[in-house]
Amino acid sequence: MRTRKTLLHLAVVYALFASSSALAANTAELPCRTTAECAEQARKIGATVDKSALKGGAYESQFSWLNRINKASIVMLTEEGIVSAPQGRRIAGGVQHVIDQAAQPGGKSPSDVLQVEQIMIDKIGPEASLIHSGRSRQDMYATYRLAVLRAQVLDYSDALNSSRARLLKIAGDNVDTLIPAYTNGVQAMPISYAHYLLAFEAAFERDAQRIHELYARLNLSPMGTAVLANSGWPLNRERLAMLLGFDGVRENSLDSSQVSTFDIPLEAAGIASSSAIRVGALIGDIHTQYHQTRPWLLLEEGSTYTSSAMPQKRNPGLLMRTRESASDVVGLAGATTIRAHNVTTGMTDYKAAFEDLGLFKSATDMFERLDMVLDALVINPERAMEELDADWTTSMELADTLEREHKVPFRIGHSFASLIVGQARDQGLLPKEFPYADAQKLYTKAAQKYNWKDQRLPLSESAFRATLSPRTMVETRKGTGGPQPAEVKRMLAEAGKRLQADESWMGERRQQLIKADEVLDKAFAKLLPASR
Repeated sequence: MRTRKTLLHLAVVYALFASSSALAANTAELPCRTTAECAEQARKIGATVDKSALKGGAYESQFSWLNRINKASIVMLTEEGIVSAPQGRRIAGGVQHVIDQAAQPGGKSPSDVLQVEQIMIDKIGPEASLIHSGRSRQDMYATYRLAVLRAQVLDYSDALNSSRARLLKIAGDNVDTLIPAYTNGVQAMPISYAHYLLAFEAAFERDAQRIHELYARLNLSPMGTAVLANSGWPLNRERLAMLLGFDGVRENSLDSSQVSTFDIPLEAAGIASSSAIRVGALIGDIHTQYHQTRPWLLLEEGSTYTSSAMPQKRNPGLLMRTRESASDVVGLAGATTIRAHNVTTGMTDYKAAFEDLGLFKSATDMFERLDMVLDALVINPERAMEELDADWTTSMELADTLEREHKVPFRIGHSFASLIVGQARDQGLLPKEFPYADAQKLYTKAAQKYNWKDQRLPLSESAFRATLSPRTMVETRKGTGGPQPAEVKRMLAEAGKRLQADESWMGERRQQLIKADEVLDKAFAKLLPASR
């Protein structure tokens, strides 16, 4: 006498076989003869077609991931007794047949669930469809897409860390290289180039932190939730998650395949867009140097290309290509958001937008191009110092020194410095050229304006000159995070430690995925018929 479980299983077999037949009827051509034919049949009815091969993607194909999910499914179903051990062995053999035939000349690698299942059915009969117990395309594709996003985010993180390492290396070589810093597009204060680069590295470190936080939310498995409300089968979702390299399950079954598919990719897209905006700013700062006839920062000869008409021109193509990549990332992140906007829950528009649009491939390319720029940078410290000496970037230090060392109220010192700058610019004088006698007169004028008791400039000529020195200004900064060499060296060391920790985190995540693959393959191998 057949048990209730056996009868239910037969019902599942017939229902799933009927659904396979329905797909065949819709396409009118199944079973397909080639991978391309399978893709065309799926495309005609709006089924999911894997585009990774067409785009030359570096990530595992949808076909490969469906096989991996099938491996995990039959392992779990057999362990839970949902299929018998003999059934598990036969179905595992069917799964392996799908993998083996794809590797043969003329083999098929379809990306639709039922097309893959049909290859199994052709080999071992309709019993193969028991592998679909309690699951749906919905949870399978949600799992595959998360796995793709996971791989892409990890590659993006590796590329990000590679650029961070280069920034720290260049910073370490330029602790004493002074450059002008700008606000509102106007030269503001002297800093070191190391201090400048550390600012951008700190911003990219925040992106690394965001990736760590994202990964904890991303790497939760939707597998085993069927369409959206689970099934009547007691599937072990936790076991499926472990076998597929996830840290756990996304608990709410509706959230798993229909709602989190909105916000998880959007969170990832936002991080990529944030990085891209700062890459664009970094490239813009370098590119601005090419407006000058004597840049202090440019790309080495051989990393630019000569104009076809103007022999003197050296065009910084690397900068332009990197900025274009950054703009592409911002645009693709926006397009990913738009695909999710004003769409009802459960539609397909938003679920694979990040992959369809190639967002993270562009983000990884962006950092690889940034690496090329950083590798080609040539810095001229003497020319940078000329730029500082050619403007009154240190005038603020006059007011600060008068207040700090001689108790002169800041507003008097500021008025004094402003009078000096105004006269110097009228007369075309640089800080090293400004007459000390004129400085004494202007200080008296500023003090009189505020009725200050001591109207004589309290700085000697040597102290006045030293106060206007960019190097003195940088070296006498105080407080955490400033450009003074000792503080820059401290920040460099700390940033290096944090980068090393981030790289270790990446290694741990990748090792975890490798270990999950090993566990899955070992568990699956135990099911395979001994005669293979």
